[in-house]
Amino acid sequence: MISAGDIRNGITMQYNGNVVQVIEFQHVKPGKGAAFVRVKMKDIINGGVTETAFRPTEKFQLAQIDRKKYQYLYKDGDLFTFMNTEDYEQISISEEEVGDAMKFVKENEEVTLNSFNGKPYAVEPPLFVELEITETEPGFKGNTATGTYKPATVETGAQVQVPLFVEIGDKIKIDTRTGEYLSRA
Repeated sequence: MISAGDIRNGITMQYNGNVVQVIEFQHVKPGKGAAFVRVKMKDIINGGVTETAFRPTEKFQLAQIDRKKYQYLYKDGDLFTFMNTEDYEQISISEEEVGDAMKFVKENEEVTLNSFNGKPYAVEPPLFVELEITETEPGFKGNTATGTYKPATVETGAQVQVPLFVEIGDKIKIDTRTGEYLSRA
């Protein structure tokens, strides 16, 4: 159990029959009246975000979230298949549940699967990946000093913005949280 006064960012708890993760919190002490805690939380199952206020003495049950490393095997139709590298158990998750998390992940890369009560609800890709450019327009000499970018397609099919000097066949490093080009690999 956790009281509302002990709530911090990232805590996962049960609230109104749902499992929620705290995104933001603020302890408020008004001039008149009792103090309260304003909380912005995200439902981990359906993704909805709500804001509410609690008295500091209210108590909540912490939710046990399992985070395990899995290897991404392949995509079949709209199902992504992952394998636990410890016991070789395979799990398939629909494209709708995965969302944009897999757009920079190649086959055989390791990801983290988050689950509650044995049901996966989120996939965390590695923070940085190295991918090869498969399609982009050629750069022009003289334009390299301006810091301008052009669209490019990487080997997973995702679109990224890259500097003009990057060409087809180059390997680049990408931040999967923002989808930004970081450097050549």
